[in-house]
Amino acid sequence: MSKPRSPAPSAPVARVLPLLGLAHLDRPFDYLVDEDQHEGCRPGVRVRVRFAGRLVDAVVLSRTSVSDHTGNLAWLERVISPEVVYPAQTRALVEALCDRYGGIRSDLIRSAVPARHATAENSDISTPWDELGTVTDPDLSPWISYLHGPNFVDAVLAGRAVRAAWQIAPGDDWARAVAGLAVATAQTGGGVLVALPDQRDVDALGEALRELVSARQVTVLNSALGPQARYRRFLSILHGQGRLVIGTRSAAYAPVRDLRLVVLLNDGDDNLVDPRAPYTHAREVLTTRSAQCGCALIIGGHTRTAEVQLMVEQGWMHGLVAPREVLRQRMPRVRATADSDTALERDPLARSARLPAVAFDAVRRALARDEPVLIQTPRKGYVPTLACGRCRVPARCRSCNGPLGLPSTGDDTPGVPTCRWCGRPAAGHRCGTCGSVRLRAVVLGSERTAEELGRAFPKTPVSTSGGSRVLDAVPPGARLVVSTPGAEPAVTGGAYGACLLLDTWALLGRADLRATEDTLAKWMAAASLVSSNDRGGEVIVVADPALPVVQALIRWDTTTAAAAELAERREVDLPPAVHMAAVDGPQSTLDDFLGLVDLPPGADVLGPVDLPPGSALPGDYDESRFGPPQRMLIRVPLGAGPRSALGRALRAARTARAVRKDELPLRIQIDPLHLG
Repeated sequence: MSKPRSPAPSAPVARVLPLLGLAHLDRPFDYLVDEDQHEGCRPGVRVRVRFAGRLVDAVVLSRTSVSDHTGNLAWLERVISPEVVYPAQTRALVEALCDRYGGIRSDLIRSAVPARHATAENSDISTPWDELGTVTDPDLSPWISYLHGPNFVDAVLAGRAVRAAWQIAPGDDWARAVAGLAVATAQTGGGVLVALPDQRDVDALGEALRELVSARQVTVLNSALGPQARYRRFLSILHGQGRLVIGTRSAAYAPVRDLRLVVLLNDGDDNLVDPRAPYTHAREVLTTRSAQCGCALIIGGHTRTAEVQLMVEQGWMHGLVAPREVLRQRMPRVRATADSDTALERDPLARSARLPAVAFDAVRRALARDEPVLIQTPRKGYVPTLACGRCRVPARCRSCNGPLGLPSTGDDTPGVPTCRWCGRPAAGHRCGTCGSVRLRAVVLGSERTAEELGRAFPKTPVSTSGGSRVLDAVPPGARLVVSTPGAEPAVTGGAYGACLLLDTWALLGRADLRATEDTLAKWMAAASLVSSNDRGGEVIVVADPALPVVQALIRWDTTTAAAAELAERREVDLPPAVHMAAVDGPQSTLDDFLGLVDLPPGADVLGPVDLPPGSALPGDYDESRFGPPQRMLIRVPLGAGPRSALGRALRAARTARAVRKDELPLRIQIDPLHLG
């Protein structure tokens, strides 16, 4: 027979949030705390409660003496752990993001608080950060090159809430610059949090930090960690031992004590968006934390997104850029040339390598100086996309309507056109529009490009980087490096002598709101790996020189490009000049949902339209029964009420929909990176 339970001697009612993942149950519930649970049941700890007949996890929000509930209260089953894993700062962040994104608290808590691992709680995390190793005095000289850079550094070290849009100057090692400022901030007793798009950046920053502090003084959070290691590092951060925290997207939630500095790199990268509801962006997480904690913020990159430009123009943050004379001294010489048949015919060797003469000459000059050359191509593979040789209509598979491509054969023999979706060969393909059997390459992949360059420069080694084979670095010396965007390897102890940006139309011609912004970011990231003009460094972009984005690259003027991009979006009322929500679901569900939403003033509803290609609703969806999924866009002016007004309205409608038990899938994304 179980022992009778007595209420706790004080505040016997615990207000808890069950982690159910259901919109209509995303609210506090009251439970009784017995006297044995009194000491361990504190706000922020994990507990188990019985809800609707089953045991579920929950977090304690508060303790009180009385309950608003008029009926009998159930007892708290048990306290899972005395660790306060949901502290006040994390709770405030989750509440703000739920309002901003129209999300559910339990979804965000899942991202912010890792699963418990009992063994990790027995680890010794009592040693202070200062005693985990020795600290080398950091070098802060890289910041001197920027306008007001020394003043910004002084403000960060003084604990002031300064915010900067940092445009990394050519030739600067961003990892060393961030590492120096991070270690200097940690030396003052403050916490530092750096969120990065991918593991390559995490490794680069980790290496730079370990030149200044011991490995034990750097806390790394990434997806490669197991449950025990992740939870142990989370606890070390929670208790103040982890003072220097770096990691990928999820690290943005780390509960760093006395947070003084947060840094985000390349905020336009897709990897910084959580693929799970409510689809938060690390930029939004860190800007919210900066506002709540009053800490310094740096959003850095070789270019500037329209979102960051808006914050600069609103005065919420300021630009941290190098003066023009510094840029001219450090940047390579950038030239643009149109990829025309006339230009190719002037040089037979250039024609064989698919390069205009000016690009071919730049390669020869760099190789003659015994320097490597970087060639950026937008696609991996051999010939990833084919089209009709007569009418230019994309070649599609007759079986599944997928795109046809030409796989690599490993030798000089031509491959058979093959579907990139189902893998069926299409040797006898005939165009469904004009009946032609001829095919042409829409864009050549990195493997085919490397093959052609190998023929044009037979005595030069050729390396490829992209897809599943990404090179971290290449040795100095004459070589050709063919890379897809984002996979460009650095040159060990040096820089590239030249860089070629090929098939630029494949990036610029995408039906994407951010095509131009994203293309410039990819170009600048590659061009920044090239030596300066006075050392012979050259960048050749095969594109129309009259394009504004090409002119921005030639002048190395990313701030003007960001201002122009934002101005163009203002003209057509697109994010970030407005708040916009993309709501996806069946037509009937969208109609019902729209009837439940109390939209903010000035809201404009667009659509519904078909989902963008490649996009699908979450979960199982029977399209033959419920019809093709649709997308509805809701646009709200920036001045229409609080910044979170749209998210709150959609969150309330989502709750009302859940009460009606509409089980068809519905996806809500607020200010998504890609609208389709």
